[in-house]
Amino acid sequence: MQSNNPIFNRAGGFQRGGAPAYPASQQGYGDPSSWSIGSPDDPQAAQGGYGYAEPTPRMTVDSVVQKTGMTLGVVIITALATWILTPDLRGATEEQAGTVLLATMLGAGAAFILSLVNSFKKVISPALVLAFAVVEGVALGGLSKLFDAQFGDGIVTNAVLGTFAAFAGTLAAYKVFDIQVGDKFRKGVIAAMFGMVGLGLMEMVLRMFNADIGLFGFGALGLIMSIAGLVLGIFMLLLDFDFVEQGVANGLEERESWRAAFAMTVSLVWIYTNLLRILAIFSQD
Repeated sequence: MQSNNPIFNRAGGFQRGGAPAYPASQQGYGDPSSWSIGSPDDPQAAQGGYGYAEPTPRMTVDSVVQKTGMTLGVVIITALATWILTPDLRGATEEQAGTVLLATMLGAGAAFILSLVNSFKKVISPALVLAFAVVEGVALGGLSKLFDAQFGDGIVTNAVLGTFAAFAGTLAAYKVFDIQVGDKFRKGVIAAMFGMVGLGLMEMVLRMFNADIGLFGFGALGLIMSIAGLVLGIFMLLLDFDFVEQGVANGLEERESWRAAFAMTVSLVWIYTNLLRILAIFSQD
């Protein structure tokens, strides 16, 4: 089944029921009729000739967990560094607040560009995934600091805990209820994701002309959009889990673990930002 997710359709092995990513002749052994023992001092035999080649490392659940942990670790460390190194917003001047806002906007813009590059790149680049994690961390660190200064009451801590609770709950539901991701569900989630990104860009343009309609504000419409975004983020996690499961089953190269790590990081960031906004709305007087 062909994926419509641009993050995953660059790797053919991320398909439910698909064939292994590599034929048997490329998985370490050639035609048995061509096998030969050779002599101990035969350089060709020592280098893996006569139909034998060193097997390529495959993606496993452990490799995905490791790469995802590294990527999220970079996001968290960079976010903390941004929080510590930017000016304290309690009693801050307009210029100091502007510095944090600028860091947030620059980080978000760079993260958006790198997310597009990583999504549509045919061969995943670990360096670009980690670069995305760095700039995303800058954006989240600045955004979290702005929300904390405006709303306080442990809003950032609660959003972080809620994000990891959503991840654990979604993973448990996926495994316990044996959720099967169908083609229509996949298309719907991807369409909704791009639709929400489009609405966000439209809102940014409208704000430049002082004509925003509050889709991503702190009113009733903003709350509806935040809840919809949170649900969409959970659905995105379901797609991530399904694609990882199929990628492992189809024997993708270990490098593709970085693609899975990138996708899950995007989903978790999506959930966190929507949770942060929901908590902010409910914390208002």
